Amino acid sequence: MIAKQLSIFVENKTGKLANVTQTIADLGVNIYALSIADATDFGILRIIVDDAETVADELRNNRMTVSVGDVICINLEDRPGGLTELLKVLYLNGISVEYVYGFSTPQSKDLASVVLRVDDPKKADAILKENGFN
Repeated sequence: MIAKQLSIFVENKTGKLANVTQTIADLGVNIYALSIADATDFGILRIIVDDAETVADELRNNRMTVSVGDVICINLEDRPGGLTELLKVLYLNGISVEYVYGFSTPQSKDLASVVLRVDDPKKADAILKENGFN
């Protein structure tokens, strides 16, 4: 499934991440996935929410740098080699993966949730569906 992901530049200062999540909560918007990659002075917060455009507009109104892009969200079997099989399907079909983040829990009933940023989301989505990934 293709989803809209927000990438937000956030200063590496106490409370800045909480300010972003509070803004989202104040909008009544749910966060489905979150990842942050940090550098010395700032981080890139990547989130998937249930109303990406509303959140992006509000964060921009608060003078934050935000971009919106397509990512693939997928559930796969939570077992050794499950992710490798998915990545091989993409590789063999010429799809480049820029980054991946995900999680699994004992409560997720043997499924892992993965978010992938790829160079061609529409093609990747179609190929993964053709190969039995949902």
